[in-house]
Amino acid sequence: MIKYLGSKRVLLPMILDIVDGVAETHGVRSVVDLFSGTSRVGHGLKARGYQVFSNDHNAYAATLARCYVEADADDLIEEARSWLDHLSRLEGRPGYFTRTFCEEARFFQPHNGARIDAIRDAIAAADLRPTLEAVLLTSLMEAADRVDSTTGVQMAYLKSWARRAHNDLELRLPALLPRAAAGPGRATMLDALDAAATLRADLAYLDPPYNQHKYLGNYHVWETLVRWDTPEAYGKARKRTDCRERKSAFNSKPRIAAALQSLLDRLDVRHIVLSFSDEGYLSRAELEEMLAAQGDVTVHTRDHPRYVGARIGIYNPSGERVGAVSHLRNHEHLFVLRRR
Repeated sequence: MIKYLGSKRVLLPMILDIVDGVAETHGVRSVVDLFSGTSRVGHGLKARGYQVFSNDHNAYAATLARCYVEADADDLIEEARSWLDHLSRLEGRPGYFTRTFCEEARFFQPHNGARIDAIRDAIAAADLRPTLEAVLLTSLMEAADRVDSTTGVQMAYLKSWARRAHNDLELRLPALLPRAAAGPGRATMLDALDAAATLRADLAYLDPPYNQHKYLGNYHVWETLVRWDTPEAYGKARKRTDCRERKSAFNSKPRIAAALQSLLDRLDVRHIVLSFSDEGYLSRAELEEMLAAQGDVTVHTRDHPRYVGARIGIYNPSGERVGAVSHLRNHEHLFVLRRR
């Protein structure tokens, strides 16, 4: 899966064990994931047999969910292999992606950018059913991620090419799963509050943005690759202009508490697992108080290294180091709520 700020790769076993514990006692069979991101958690839950409903407002994340949660290997794995074999043989053809992200910016080597352009054009022209298209787009995103030149976020690119950027783009079949025993998964692309009011499950897993880091800005290249809408771009990183326009209350210190409370009020579930870092705008005490008003709360905490961008130093827009990192580790909290 792609490199991702806030990825739950390390925490995933702990999250899955917590959900299994709730399921063993209370019969949970279905889970809604309202901020699915890379779908690492949704994929893990599906692998353990739960019916998963994944949601994310960003198109790239909804595509990952359609691949890893909604698509079932039984239905399309051979067709996906055939398509990937065909796409892998296409010659590069420079276009918008190469110009924007390889020439105006330096996220990828131009020879890889040209192949991304050609492959993405071919997928767009094929008019595929949504799950198959999502599998191919996920393969392309992950292939591009393996040859990028960043620290893991797309706010900027490295001054010197990363070693992996010189490698050739290689499409691989994503790790598709068979249909979960509890039922077919589903992926949606809704605002979290709308999804909370619409989706129904036994348990909700919540991993909202919790500070100033905006996922659209951090992964704008993937958003453009999936939407394929040739947007106007700005700045050295050539971000989509809607990075300036789309705002979330979860990225706002004055608004996050009300947004989370509204989300809790709209959710029609008996159990909630909330993931939150001590680098977020809400403290552990504030979150415990908010959740305890609705039921019984337990908290699991794990010490965790900070994301790589926070460990390499503080730099100004010219690339000069201007400050030192204050701390190298944080604490990730998992709040488990059983409503009365």
